[in-house]
Amino acid sequence: MTHDYVIVGAGTAGCVLANRLSAEPDASVLLLEAGGRDDYFWIDIPVGYLYTIGNPRTDWCYRIEPDPGLNGRTILYARGRVLGGCSSINAMIYMRGQRSDYDHWASLGNRGWGWDDVLPVFMRSEDYQHGADECHGVGGEMRVEERRVSWEILDAWRDAAEECGIPKIAEFNRDDNFGNAYFQMNQRAGRRWSGTKAYLRPVEHRPNLTVRTGAQVRRIAVEPGDAGPRATGVELLGGERLEARREVILAAGAIGSPQILQLSGIGPGALLQAHGIDVVHDLAGVGENLHDHLQIRTIYKVENTVTLNLRVNSLFGKAAMGLEYLLFKTGPLTMPPSQLGAFARSDPSRASANMEWHVQPLSLDKFGDPLHRFNAITPSVANLQPTSRGHVRIKNPDPRQAPAITLNYLSTDEDLGVAVAGLRFTRRIMAAKALARFEPEEWKPGLDVESDEALAAAARDLGTTIFHPVGTCRMGSDPLAVVDDRLAVHGVAGLRVIDASVMPRITSGNTNAPTVMIAEKGAEFVLQDATG
Repeated sequence: MTHDYVIVGAGTAGCVLANRLSAEPDASVLLLEAGGRDDYFWIDIPVGYLYTIGNPRTDWCYRIEPDPGLNGRTILYARGRVLGGCSSINAMIYMRGQRSDYDHWASLGNRGWGWDDVLPVFMRSEDYQHGADECHGVGGEMRVEERRVSWEILDAWRDAAEECGIPKIAEFNRDDNFGNAYFQMNQRAGRRWSGTKAYLRPVEHRPNLTVRTGAQVRRIAVEPGDAGPRATGVELLGGERLEARREVILAAGAIGSPQILQLSGIGPGALLQAHGIDVVHDLAGVGENLHDHLQIRTIYKVENTVTLNLRVNSLFGKAAMGLEYLLFKTGPLTMPPSQLGAFARSDPSRASANMEWHVQPLSLDKFGDPLHRFNAITPSVANLQPTSRGHVRIKNPDPRQAPAITLNYLSTDEDLGVAVAGLRFTRRIMAAKALARFEPEEWKPGLDVESDEALAAAARDLGTTIFHPVGTCRMGSDPLAVVDDRLAVHGVAGLRVIDASVMPRITSGNTNAPTVMIAEKGAEFVLQDATG
């Protein structure tokens, strides 16, 4: 049971790594996934996220700790527990972020992580529907396509945003995202295009690649050495030991990777000792720096149009949607949660757009609830550069016990200020002439909520995650950094973390495409170090 590389986690990053590392025919690669195979009917159908998120068959079904920033609420914190990980249950939106995101990473001393460094990596992995140009590639694994359904209310919202100073642009992902456009998605001909389909399925036949599902890691095996501790393999629940000749690579995500490190004795010494875990390597930053995009979900009732609410609440509408998808792979069943986006600054002093809207032709009280029976849309606004920080910390030494996930949303004055600015900006857009014929009526938070203090309280009531946790094993060279700029864990040889947890600061938008890029670069580092 010895392999050259043992990869823990078969989500987006793990699938990329398995593909790239097993391309070296002399290297044996083991990919471990705690969940099952991605053969559930609803994974393939884009709208199936409604049935995979919150479903223990495909989701870890975490919940965050009660959060003062959300008025004491706890919310679902979905993480994929299936081959493909979150790419099998996510919104499918292809969003790289902005130049400023990556140039910020580089400014912290992380070599090779600026925009000009990462853009070629994005392009190499992409198969863009409209062909190659100076920002897009073709022939890569990640298929990127346009939406396959339209709504007149969203077209009008674009016009309204333009009235309010957010211009229409053809697409995002070209350096600076300021403007409004329809999202492009990781789909192929109306079907979800996950990390499994893109990277793993085409290479599963390789004799030097082994994929195991239902394999939950209890801890990383670390042995002492003259130069310090070295990772030599992993131990599964049940005690099975799997050896790694070259490297152990954690790709378990921003929640799973720090949890496994802490269970293995790598993390803040006081935390580990409090749970009776021997400290193998005191690394203070493991599990810290957790942050995420909090979206403030406003709801507006509308008239004189048809939204998904009306179609879903009609037997004829449901039948028509199902038939359209069956025959043409078009229509509402191809929808991600959000189709339309917009980026803008919360104030002119910002160097780049720091707010993003996700606009949905539907409404519901919270994820998992039925759609409202009235006609409505949901323009949600998120702070792209939150300053609030939380942490992931084990509760006990049992790997089957979910860790404590603490976000501390809206815990800084800056984040509260951006939330209030976003709510006011949303009202301006909804009051624009382009939307007048739909007679929008603000249902949540409601026009009686007017002062900054009242809007801040509403943000705490309405705020919810977009499921973009990052940063808990962040890249850098300071005392709280966990990995270096080649994604090797500080102070432990033979161990890397390659997933969204290494982001020093979150990117501006959905995090799946950046995770692909991180894994592509991480695979290059692994192979270079093996031959160098």
